[in-house]
Amino acid sequence: MTLPITVAMATIQMMGMGLVAVFLVRRLGSDHQLLPVTIDWLSELSTDRYRPMLRLLDATDFEFLRARQGFTPEMGKRLRRQRVQAFRGYLRLLVTDFDRVVAALRVILAQSAQDRPELVSLVLQRRLSFALGLIEVHCRLALFGLGWSRVDVSKLIQLFDGMRVDLHTLVQVSPPIAA
Repeated sequence: MTLPITVAMATIQMMGMGLVAVFLVRRLGSDHQLLPVTIDWLSELSTDRYRPMLRLLDATDFEFLRARQGFTPEMGKRLRRQRVQAFRGYLRLLVTDFDRVVAALRVILAQSAQDRPELVSLVLQRRLSFALGLIEVHCRLALFGLGWSRVDVSKLIQLFDGMRVDLHTLVQVSPPIAA
């Protein structure tokens, strides 16, 4: 009796790891960045754009709604669906901006007169962390839609901000990006 359960659990874990591997390969290997990156875009690039994500799925709004007279479970479900949809829109923008920053950094590093292996390593490390964080956020978002989980996107925003700061630093000492 224990052997079939063990085999089933191992199979589920292997499938999950396979899906994570496929996602990472697709995410890290994708080159669908939106270029050219302009100085205007770079000057407007800010984490402020993503601040609503930090409170969009906060439980206090749902608790407030539940405390109102006339509340129905359908109202809660509808609000949850709308918030998840809005959150996914912000998440797509965050991924697009992150990809553009990575693409710009890659262009700058490729055209640089001096090698910067520490920065190349840092970019790769942050891309991997971002991809893993994105998987976690998508899983938690699916569970949130069912009412089972909280979603914390602050790590993704911090990774994006670190890349953004690195790009700003390099652009100040580099000629404009002509990609």
